Amino acid sequence: MSTIDIRHAHSLTEERAREAIAEVARKLQERFEVNARWEGDTLHFARSGVDGAIEMLPGAVRVKAELGFLLSAMKGMVESEIQRVLAEKLG
Repeated sequence: MSTIDIRHAHSLTEERAREAIAEVARKLQERFEVNARWEGDTLHFARSGVDGAIEMLPGAVRVKAELGFLLSAMKGMVESEIQRVLAEKLG
């Protein structure tokens, strides 16, 4: 197992940040059949090979994920893609 832990600062309102994270979750569900659910200010997501959460913090979001064996080999690529999407959606 490999762990990803990324914190991304932003200047969006809480409402706009939540909308952006919800949009990302919708795309994950469509593209990768990820199960996602909100629990307070945290979006939990899971599917075979990955289990994680996107936590909304004041002025930032934190993405934590545990990657299974197969995805662990692509950890660097997965981290880069997460950072790219966060920058695109949250600035």
